[in-house]
Amino acid sequence: MSKTNLEKAYLGSKVVMKGDYPYFVNPISDGNPAITKELLDEVTDLIVENVDLDCDVFLAPEAMAIPYGAALTIRTGIPFQIIRKRGYGLPGEITIEQRTGYGGSTMHLNSIEKGTKAILIDDVISTGGTLVATVKTLREAGIIVDKAVIVLNKSEDISALAEKAGIEIFTLIDVDVRDGKPVLK
Repeated sequence: MSKTNLEKAYLGSKVVMKGDYPYFVNPISDGNPAITKELLDEVTDLIVENVDLDCDVFLAPEAMAIPYGAALTIRTGIPFQIIRKRGYGLPGEITIEQRTGYGGSTMHLNSIEKGTKAILIDDVISTGGTLVATVKTLREAGIIVDKAVIVLNKSEDISALAEKAGIEIFTLIDVDVRDGKPVLK
């Protein structure tokens, strides 16, 4: 399966500094410029063709995992649920404290039962802060999480992150920023 649209979209990224952290802006991780049907179809095809999607639900952290969760639901019929940045205070709400390479926040998940088998879907992995915190918290709440699918891998050592989180991590392309420019690893 071709990764032409995905690679082109990433390589066209603009890079801005968030403190010492080089943050790339592109359709995949920011929706800027717009996500095309061709790009979304290519990402969805790559996931469906290469990952065992045996689960009850896809969990998509807000905001940029939402398009991929929605596309996978349309393609597979498996529902997706959003891990929200806003809490509702509903009974049983799961609260996730997470840190990224450039900040941190609290995320929330509601209306999910113990024993639900979930696959995490996300746009980018770098330090793994969001992933590790999410897996730990979900498991403590009785959610079965043993796999994550990430579109862009900026991590220095994805195997170490997978081991730390205790899950399988499937990534579509490995990326970096060098001399202020987006590059493929």
